[in-house]
Amino acid sequence: MKQHISIIALFAAGAFTLASCSDDFLEVKKPDGEPLEEYYTTDERLNEALNSAYAPLHWPDWDGTAYNDLTVDAEILGDDFWVGGETATDNLHWHKLFNFEGSGNYTLATLWTDFYSGIKRCNDAIKYCSWGNGSESERTSIDAQARLLRVYYYNILWHYYGNVPFYLENLTTPYTAPQMKADEIYAQLLTELEAIIASKALPLRWDNANAGRVSQAMAYMLYAEMVMYQNDTARYPQALAYMKELIASPEYQLNPDYAAIWKESGEWCQESIFEINYNDDQAQRNWVIDGVNFSTWAGGTVLPTLISPNKWPGGDGWNTGEDGWGFLPMRVETYDMFAANDQRRDATCWDVRGVEYTNRYQDTHIWLAKYRPFSDNNKDCPTSKNLNYNNNKRIYRYAETLLNAAELLLATGGNNSEATGYLNQVRQRAGLEPLGSITEDDIINERHLEFVGEGKRYFDLVRTGRAATTLVPDKYGYRTNSWTPNKKHIPLAQSELDADPSLVQNEY
Repeated sequence: MKQHISIIALFAAGAFTLASCSDDFLEVKKPDGEPLEEYYTTDERLNEALNSAYAPLHWPDWDGTAYNDLTVDAEILGDDFWVGGETATDNLHWHKLFNFEGSGNYTLATLWTDFYSGIKRCNDAIKYCSWGNGSESERTSIDAQARLLRVYYYNILWHYYGNVPFYLENLTTPYTAPQMKADEIYAQLLTELEAIIASKALPLRWDNANAGRVSQAMAYMLYAEMVMYQNDTARYPQALAYMKELIASPEYQLNPDYAAIWKESGEWCQESIFEINYNDDQAQRNWVIDGVNFSTWAGGTVLPTLISPNKWPGGDGWNTGEDGWGFLPMRVETYDMFAANDQRRDATCWDVRGVEYTNRYQDTHIWLAKYRPFSDNNKDCPTSKNLNYNNNKRIYRYAETLLNAAELLLATGGNNSEATGYLNQVRQRAGLEPLGSITEDDIINERHLEFVGEGKRYFDLVRTGRAATTLVPDKYGYRTNSWTPNKKHIPLAQSELDADPSLVQNEY
């Protein structure tokens, strides 16, 4: 049983009554009628609000409306995987985005809903802390966690949509906020993130009982990710300083065994800086039953089901009769880019060529091993097993700290030998010979090998100017269009444009 914090979905939204034409129905109360001001008065209850703010981290893979797992969303835009599924129209929005022909009707619509829900819940927790109830130390920690979570949620929206509504206090009627340009969003978020870091309100690493909470180290990684994606060279020295602080700390280091990172026993190992927790024990997550949507309840993830073979015959740790849906088959070229002695290859690529099962669209018989299904990983689930694998999603690892530091050193004119040393730690853990003096190309190539299937490749191609020459039509006739700079931000959902006519659609 996992010993870290299990983030649960608490729905304290309250009851609404449309009894008149006034705004009285907008006053949110507990279902028992207790006003919020009289409820959020203790550390325990403030933590309820914070747990509610963490809950949307779990939703994108399936929120009762659509499948938008962040791993799949990012990887279908890159060059390591196909979309797959039953046919070329299965989850058509993924196929459209893969071919750079998305639209308001074919986009990642539910990410918007999921993460604005998270932002709303963060705003609530911050507001409740501002009332001054509970202990000062707990209020300070909860406030910082909620603010950092809010930056993370906005960061995802910023990466995908670019130009989005931005607000730090929950909206009132008519419930719209100004749509800011991507550069304006970035400026707002970095100011907030810098203030959170400067407060030093969060530990560099939480203890095991609280693994799953955002930390100072997570804030450092988020900072580096954002300034590097924005190519904000003025902030590179500060990002490098944060990476060096993590490198100097005894709290984080490379896990000696790369393959072990992806096992349940490897969750929150010495390499892990931030993960999203999933658990099959007592999982409540389920399908929509009798009109009740159980998809956002606490439990496991559907990702291993999404990205695995259909009608599996049994073996390799996955029982006969287990079923996958065949999304995200790995390209053969991805497997082939690894050297035969690179220990990351077999830990990354689940090669089942020669095994007979029901082929689906674009099936290569190579799958992502990092999040592949094992029967042991959902055996304790009392509800739908295919929705409740316990595979945590790895967001930031210490390997990325080292490669960030190497890249930032080169970009700031730092010592090449030092940068090479950071990169070679990653290579040598993989069983490869060290390199001599390195270039940016060496770093981007190492990131490619290290982070296959972790949702980083597409954004690396975009931020380094490599997308236009890499994301081009393939020889199989699957991707027929090329990426262009106006594809950096995906379309806003038509439903959002209809709900708020002031929103401007991204050029795409």
